[in-house]
Amino acid sequence: MFIMRKIRKYLDLFFKISNFTIIILYLYPGSILGWIVHGNLKSQPQLTEDFLSLSSNHFYTFLSLSFIAVLSYSNDSKKLNYIFLYLFFISITLELAHIVIPNRSFQFEDLIGNITGVIISYILMKFYEFVRR
Repeated sequence: MFIMRKIRKYLDLFFKISNFTIIILYLYPGSILGWIVHGNLKSQPQLTEDFLSLSSNHFYTFLSLSFIAVLSYSNDSKKLNYIFLYLFFISITLELAHIVIPNRSFQFEDLIGNITGVIISYILMKFYEFVRR
């Protein structure tokens, strides 16, 4: 029990750092990752091909962040539900912010990728809770 509390403490810190990092990457007027990978602030590195009508990069980002949240707060379902609400709204807000940020553009595919990543993670968590009962 003590070990799990200690692990969750570090996971909580990792979630907060990841969340902060994603906010910085989203709000920066240009692509920090594009600059690191390609040496160009206007170029976005692509992890995989986009699928259907959603951005795979955005899907993976919010799926990962949501998964870290589940690991961090799985012992407190009320808090975890609030975290999922937060993630859902921030996934929308950050993409909408691209409308006014220079060198960034709002893309519906990115918004769908953000939201889908959060929703899939939430559904998997609820399914796991259901099966575990």
